[in-house]
Amino acid sequence: MPDNQFDAPLFIKEIFETAVDTASTPFFFNDGGSPVYLGQPPAGVAPIEPAATNPAMAMGNEYTVAKVLGVKPTPPYGVETQLGFAAGQVDFAPLWATRDVAAAFGITLVEPGQAVRLSSPVAALQQIEYEYGVFAGHWSPYQGTGNTLLSVVCTDLEHHDFPHVFASTDPTQPLVISVGRYWPALGRIRLADLWVPRGSALYIPPKPAIPGAECIDLHNNRNSARACWGDIRQNSIVTHTLLQKNGGFFYWYWNAIATAHGKPDAIG
Repeated sequence: MPDNQFDAPLFIKEIFETAVDTASTPFFFNDGGSPVYLGQPPAGVAPIEPAATNPAMAMGNEYTVAKVLGVKPTPPYGVETQLGFAAGQVDFAPLWATRDVAAAFGITLVEPGQAVRLSSPVAALQQIEYEYGVFAGHWSPYQGTGNTLLSVVCTDLEHHDFPHVFASTDPTQPLVISVGRYWPALGRIRLADLWVPRGSALYIPPKPAIPGAECIDLHNNRNSARACWGDIRQNSIVTHTLLQKNGGFFYWYWNAIATAHGKPDAIG
């Protein structure tokens, strides 16, 4: 008989950290799938234009935000906002991260051989190689469940003042980034999982709090290994993330209703 103690599931493991100075290396270049930071783009590479936030763009599954259930300051880390959805279950639309799909959430797709100029109020950032397990999203920082592995995943999204680069660097599986676009005055939100093809990357510019903003773009990467569900041999992925590791101020938006996450059609 097997031992009755299972191996502990991997949540998130930091593998390697590299300092990035956006003052001296302000360009992110996708070097054939490897994320690098340069003072100037390589010869012959014209930087792509970052996606502009267009509130009229709407992709993903739409839900009514019936009310804001609470706003909780958590200094010095950020502010939590609990949204009340008029729904029994929340389904994140599984979408391949094309340029247009990413732009609908204020995100820029950077494919191999492309470069983009970073915007950041903080010069000192970090690129960290992580390993994410399939259960990394099965944890709630909001509901008093501590470090318990949960059977459901809630809606848990954020924005902040520093930029991100999410690079899909796993050798076999795509990267999955959960995203949302919230229109506070209209009381509606669109939700999706962006499946980033291996070798591509997403650039998310700083998203500060703007009073009266028509829409708020949100993201979360704890479900990065979503593509591994159903794969008996692989239950984690490797990915590279550019972020401000310490001292960032976050704006979190969450809802407790169980979420569902499917797979997109095969990429064409």
